Amino acid sequence: MTDAQIPVLRNPWMVAAFEGWNDAADAATSTVDHLIEEWDAEVFAELDPEEFYDFQAVRPVIAPSENGVREIVWPTPTLYFARPPRMDRDVLLLRAVEPNYRWQTFCSSVVELAQRAGVQELITLGALLADTPHTRPVPVTGSTNDPVLMERLSLDQSRYSGPIGITTVLGDVAARAGLATAGIWAAVPHYVAEPPCYKATLGLLGAVEDAVGVGLPQGVLREMAEAWQRGADDLLGQDEDLLEYVQSLETEHDAGDLPEASGDAIAREFERYLRRRGDDIA
Repeated sequence: MTDAQIPVLRNPWMVAAFEGWNDAADAATSTVDHLIEEWDAEVFAELDPEEFYDFQAVRPVIAPSENGVREIVWPTPTLYFARPPRMDRDVLLLRAVEPNYRWQTFCSSVVELAQRAGVQELITLGALLADTPHTRPVPVTGSTNDPVLMERLSLDQSRYSGPIGITTVLGDVAARAGLATAGIWAAVPHYVAEPPCYKATLGLLGAVEDAVGVGLPQGVLREMAEAWQRGADDLLGQDEDLLEYVQSLETEHDAGDLPEASGDAIAREFERYLRRRGDDIA
Protein backbone atom coordinates (compact mmCIF):
# COMPACT_ATOMS: atom_id res chain seq x y z
CA MET A 1 0.00 0.00 0.00
CA THR A 2 1.40 3.40 -0.99
CA ASP A 3 0.96 6.57 1.04
CA ALA A 4 -1.40 7.83 -1.65
CA GLN A 5 -3.69 4.86 -0.99
CA ILE A 6 -3.87 5.39 2.78
CA PRO A 7 -7.14 7.14 3.68
CA VAL A 8 -6.91 10.22 5.85
CA LEU A 9 -7.82 9.05 9.34
CA ARG A 10 -8.81 11.14 12.35
CA ASN A 11 -6.37 10.58 15.23
CA PRO A 12 -6.74 6.79 14.89
CA TRP A 13 -6.20 4.14 17.54
CA MET A 14 -5.77 0.44 16.89
CA VAL A 15 -6.94 -2.88 18.35
CA ALA A 16 -5.37 -6.24 17.45
CA ALA A 17 -6.34 -9.84 18.19
CA PHE A 18 -5.06 -13.19 16.92
CA GLU A 19 -6.50 -16.67 16.63
CA GLY A 20 -4.57 -19.43 18.36
CA TRP A 21 -2.53 -19.53 21.55
CA ASN A 22 -3.58 -16.01 22.56
CA ASP A 23 -7.31 -16.58 22.11
CA ALA A 24 -8.94 -18.93 24.63
CA ALA A 25 -12.58 -19.58 23.72
CA ASP A 26 -12.16 -17.12 20.80
CA ALA A 27 -12.78 -14.30 23.27
CA ALA A 28 -10.19 -11.87 21.88
CA THR A 29 -10.91 -12.29 18.17
CA SER A 30 -14.64 -12.18 18.92
CA THR A 31 -14.13 -8.71 20.38
CA VAL A 32 -12.52 -7.47 17.18
CA ASP A 33 -15.13 -9.28 15.06
CA HIS A 34 -17.86 -7.58 17.08
CA LEU A 35 -16.41 -4.11 16.41
CA ILE A 36 -15.86 -4.88 12.72
CA GLU A 37 -19.52 -5.83 12.40
CA GLU A 38 -20.94 -3.03 14.55
CA TRP A 39 -18.97 -0.36 12.70
CA ASP A 40 -19.18 -1.84 9.17
CA ALA A 41 -15.38 -1.70 9.01
CA GLU A 42 -13.67 -1.77 5.60
CA VAL A 43 -10.44 -3.46 4.59
CA PHE A 44 -7.48 -1.14 5.09
CA ALA A 45 -4.57 -3.44 4.24
CA GLU A 46 -3.66 -7.12 3.95
CA LEU A 47 -0.34 -8.85 4.60
CA ASP A 48 0.94 -11.61 2.34
CA PRO A 49 0.28 -14.88 4.22
CA GLU A 50 2.98 -16.66 2.18
CA GLU A 51 5.65 -14.98 4.34
CA PHE A 52 4.26 -15.87 7.74
CA TYR A 53 2.31 -19.15 7.75
CA ASP A 54 2.92 -22.87 7.53
CA PHE A 55 -0.05 -23.89 5.39
CA GLN A 56 0.05 -27.43 6.76
CA ALA A 57 -0.57 -26.01 10.23
CA VAL A 58 -2.91 -23.18 9.17
CA ARG A 59 -4.60 -24.53 6.10
CA PRO A 60 -6.40 -22.43 3.51
CA VAL A 61 -10.04 -23.36 2.93
CA ILE A 62 -12.21 -23.51 -0.14
CA ALA A 63 -15.57 -21.81 0.06
CA PRO A 64 -18.20 -20.25 -2.23
CA SER A 65 -17.67 -16.56 -3.01
CA GLU A 66 -20.40 -13.92 -3.24
CA ASN A 67 -21.08 -14.88 -6.85
CA GLY A 68 -21.35 -18.55 -5.93
CA VAL A 69 -18.02 -19.62 -7.42
CA ARG A 70 -15.86 -21.67 -5.10
CA GLU A 71 -12.50 -20.11 -4.35
CA ILE A 72 -9.53 -20.65 -2.04
CA VAL A 73 -9.47 -18.44 1.04
CA TRP A 74 -5.99 -17.95 2.49
CA PRO A 75 -5.29 -17.12 6.16
CA THR A 76 -4.56 -13.48 5.33
CA PRO A 77 -3.78 -11.02 8.17
CA THR A 78 -6.20 -8.15 7.59
CA LEU A 79 -6.32 -4.60 8.89
CA TYR A 80 -9.74 -2.96 8.81
CA PHE A 81 -10.61 0.67 9.39
CA ALA A 82 -13.80 2.17 10.76
CA ARG A 83 -15.24 5.62 11.33
CA PRO A 84 -17.48 5.01 14.35
CA PRO A 85 -20.57 7.22 14.54
CA ARG A 86 -20.56 9.94 17.22
CA MET A 87 -16.82 9.45 17.75
CA ASP A 88 -14.14 11.95 16.75
CA ARG A 89 -11.47 9.27 16.24
CA ASP A 90 -11.12 6.55 13.63
CA VAL A 91 -10.10 2.97 14.41
CA LEU A 92 -7.88 0.32 12.86
CA LEU A 93 -8.75 -3.29 13.68
CA LEU A 94 -6.27 -6.13 13.08
CA ARG A 95 -7.63 -9.66 12.75
CA ALA A 96 -5.20 -12.51 12.03
CA VAL A 97 -4.13 -16.03 12.86
CA GLU A 98 -0.99 -16.06 15.00
CA PRO A 99 1.90 -16.37 12.49
CA ASN A 100 4.12 -19.45 12.34
CA TYR A 101 7.19 -17.58 11.04
CA ARG A 102 9.06 -14.25 11.18
CA TRP A 103 7.28 -12.70 14.12
CA GLN A 104 9.49 -9.64 14.30
CA THR A 105 9.12 -8.99 10.57
CA PHE A 106 5.36 -9.45 10.85
CA CYS A 107 5.08 -7.06 13.79
CA SER A 108 7.33 -4.47 12.15
CA SER A 109 5.12 -4.56 9.06
CA VAL A 110 1.98 -4.03 11.14
CA VAL A 111 3.53 -1.19 13.13
CA GLU A 112 4.81 0.49 9.96
CA LEU A 113 1.31 0.45 8.48
CA ALA A 114 -0.13 1.76 11.74
CA GLN A 115 2.37 4.63 11.89
CA ARG A 116 1.77 5.58 8.25
CA ALA A 117 -1.93 5.82 9.13
CA GLY A 118 -1.18 8.06 12.12
CA VAL A 119 -1.85 5.55 14.92
CA GLN A 120 -0.44 6.57 18.31
CA GLU A 121 -2.18 4.02 20.58
CA LEU A 122 -2.21 0.23 20.15
CA ILE A 123 -4.30 -2.16 22.24
CA THR A 124 -3.69 -5.90 21.92
CA LEU A 125 -6.26 -8.38 23.20
CA GLY A 126 -5.78 -11.89 24.54
CA ALA A 127 -7.60 -14.55 26.51
CA LEU A 128 -6.30 -17.43 28.60
CA LEU A 129 -7.76 -20.40 30.46
CA ALA A 130 -7.72 -20.03 34.23
CA ASP A 131 -9.05 -21.39 37.53
CA THR A 132 -11.76 -18.78 37.81
CA PRO A 133 -15.48 -19.31 38.52
CA HIS A 134 -17.92 -18.38 35.78
CA THR A 135 -20.27 -17.04 38.44
CA ARG A 136 -18.04 -14.03 39.13
CA PRO A 137 -16.95 -11.13 36.89
CA VAL A 138 -14.34 -12.12 34.33
CA PRO A 139 -10.86 -11.24 35.61
CA VAL A 140 -9.18 -8.81 33.23
CA THR A 141 -5.49 -8.04 33.59
CA GLY A 142 -3.11 -5.99 31.54
CA SER A 143 0.04 -4.00 31.16
CA THR A 144 0.88 -0.71 29.48
CA ASN A 145 3.83 1.53 28.79
CA ASP A 146 1.75 4.70 28.92
CA PRO A 147 0.72 6.61 32.10
CA VAL A 148 -2.49 7.88 30.51
CA LEU A 149 -3.60 4.38 29.55
CA MET A 150 -2.54 3.16 32.98
CA GLU A 151 -4.87 5.66 34.63
CA ARG A 152 -7.76 4.93 32.29
CA LEU A 153 -7.56 1.15 32.57
CA SER A 154 -7.12 0.71 36.34
CA LEU A 155 -6.41 -2.98 35.73
CA ASP A 156 -4.61 -5.50 37.85
CA GLN A 157 -1.12 -5.44 36.36
CA SER A 158 -0.05 -8.78 34.93
CA ARG A 159 2.74 -10.55 36.84
CA TYR A 160 3.07 -13.31 34.26
CA SER A 161 6.47 -14.63 33.25
CA GLY A 162 6.94 -17.44 30.78
CA PRO A 163 6.23 -18.22 27.11
CA ILE A 164 4.61 -15.42 25.15
CA GLY A 165 2.41 -15.02 22.10
CA ILE A 166 2.43 -12.67 19.15
CA THR A 167 0.44 -10.02 21.04
CA THR A 168 3.35 -9.47 23.44
CA VAL A 169 5.83 -9.19 20.58
CA LEU A 170 3.59 -6.78 18.68
CA GLY A 171 3.21 -4.62 21.78
CA ASP A 172 6.97 -4.59 22.31
CA VAL A 173 7.76 -3.65 18.70
CA ALA A 174 5.11 -0.91 18.81
CA ALA A 175 6.44 0.48 22.10
CA ARG A 176 9.98 0.58 20.70
CA ALA A 177 8.59 2.55 17.76
CA GLY A 178 7.15 5.13 20.14
CA LEU A 179 3.49 4.07 20.31
CA ALA A 180 1.50 3.99 23.52
CA THR A 181 0.60 0.32 24.02
CA ALA A 182 -1.62 -1.75 26.27
CA GLY A 183 -1.99 -5.53 26.40
CA ILE A 184 -5.32 -6.67 27.86
CA TRP A 185 -6.13 -10.27 28.82
CA ALA A 186 -9.36 -11.91 29.97
CA ALA A 187 -9.41 -15.12 32.03
CA VAL A 188 -11.80 -17.77 30.74
CA PRO A 189 -13.02 -20.50 33.16
CA HIS A 190 -11.18 -23.61 31.99
CA TYR A 191 -14.10 -25.95 32.64
CA VAL A 192 -16.32 -24.08 30.14
CA ALA A 193 -13.62 -23.35 27.59
CA GLU A 194 -15.57 -24.30 24.47
CA PRO A 195 -15.92 -21.21 22.27
CA PRO A 196 -17.51 -18.78 22.20
CA CYS A 197 -17.27 -17.20 25.66
CA TYR A 198 -19.34 -14.04 25.30
CA LYS A 199 -18.84 -13.08 28.93
CA ALA A 200 -15.06 -12.83 28.41
CA THR A 201 -15.59 -10.94 25.14
CA LEU A 202 -17.82 -8.46 26.96
CA GLY A 203 -15.13 -8.05 29.62
CA LEU A 204 -12.50 -7.28 26.98
CA LEU A 205 -14.83 -4.83 25.24
CA GLY A 206 -15.31 -3.00 28.54
CA ALA A 207 -11.55 -2.74 29.05
CA VAL A 208 -11.07 -1.36 25.52
CA GLU A 209 -13.82 1.15 26.28
CA ASP A 210 -11.93 2.25 29.38
CA ALA A 211 -8.69 2.58 27.40
CA VAL A 212 -10.13 4.94 24.80
CA GLY A 213 -12.53 6.72 27.16
CA VAL A 214 -15.59 6.51 24.90
CA GLY A 215 -18.65 4.30 24.82
CA LEU A 216 -18.44 1.29 22.50
CA PRO A 217 -21.44 -0.48 20.96
CA GLN A 218 -22.52 -3.64 22.76
CA GLY A 219 -25.11 -4.75 20.24
CA VAL A 220 -26.46 -8.14 21.33
CA LEU A 221 -23.26 -8.98 23.22
CA ARG A 222 -24.72 -8.45 26.70
CA GLU A 223 -27.69 -10.68 25.91
CA MET A 224 -25.36 -13.34 24.52
CA ALA A 225 -23.19 -13.11 27.65
CA GLU A 226 -26.26 -13.62 29.83
CA ALA A 227 -27.27 -16.64 27.74
CA TRP A 228 -23.73 -18.03 28.10
CA GLN A 229 -24.01 -17.57 31.87
CA ARG A 230 -27.28 -19.49 31.98
CA GLY A 231 -25.76 -22.30 29.92
CA ALA A 232 -22.81 -22.58 32.31
CA ASP A 233 -25.20 -22.60 35.28
CA ASP A 234 -27.18 -25.43 33.67
CA LEU A 235 -23.97 -27.42 33.24
CA LEU A 236 -23.34 -27.21 36.99
CA GLY A 237 -26.85 -28.45 37.66
CA GLN A 238 -26.01 -31.65 35.78
CA ASP A 239 -22.69 -32.41 37.47
CA GLU A 240 -22.41 -32.48 41.25
CA ASP A 241 -18.62 -32.83 41.24
CA LEU A 242 -18.27 -29.81 38.98
CA LEU A 243 -20.64 -27.86 41.23
CA GLU A 244 -18.46 -28.58 44.26
CA TYR A 245 -15.35 -27.58 42.32
CA VAL A 246 -16.87 -24.26 41.24
CA GLN A 247 -18.00 -23.58 44.81
CA SER A 248 -14.39 -24.03 45.93
CA LEU A 249 -13.26 -21.57 43.25
CA GLU A 250 -15.87 -19.10 44.44
CA THR A 251 -14.58 -19.38 48.00
CA GLU A 252 -11.00 -18.73 46.88
CA HIS A 253 -12.09 -15.87 44.65
CA ASP A 254 -14.20 -14.17 47.31
CA ALA A 255 -11.51 -14.56 49.98
CA GLY A 256 -9.02 -12.82 47.71
CA ASP A 257 -11.29 -9.91 46.79
CA LEU A 258 -10.83 -6.66 48.70
CA PRO A 259 -13.80 -4.32 49.21
CA GLU A 260 -11.82 -1.53 47.53
CA ALA A 261 -11.28 -3.64 44.44
CA SER A 262 -14.99 -4.46 44.25
CA GLY A 263 -15.82 -0.79 44.64
CA ASP A 264 -13.45 0.13 41.82
CA ALA A 265 -15.04 -2.48 39.58
CA ILE A 266 -18.53 -1.13 40.29
CA ALA A 267 -17.34 2.43 39.64
CA ARG A 268 -15.77 1.44 36.29
CA GLU A 269 -18.95 -0.29 35.19
CA PHE A 270 -21.01 2.78 36.13
CA GLU A 271 -18.63 5.02 34.16
CA ARG A 272 -19.07 2.75 31.12
CA TYR A 273 -22.83 3.00 31.50
CA LEU A 274 -22.65 6.80 31.57
CA ARG A 275 -20.42 6.88 28.47
CA ARG A 276 -22.78 4.63 26.51
CA ARG A 277 -25.81 6.61 27.72
CA GLY A 278 -24.15 9.85 26.66
CA ASP A 279 -23.45 8.43 23.21
CA ASP A 280 -27.06 7.27 22.84
CA ILE A 281 -28.36 10.73 23.77
CA ALA A 282 -25.94 12.40 21.36
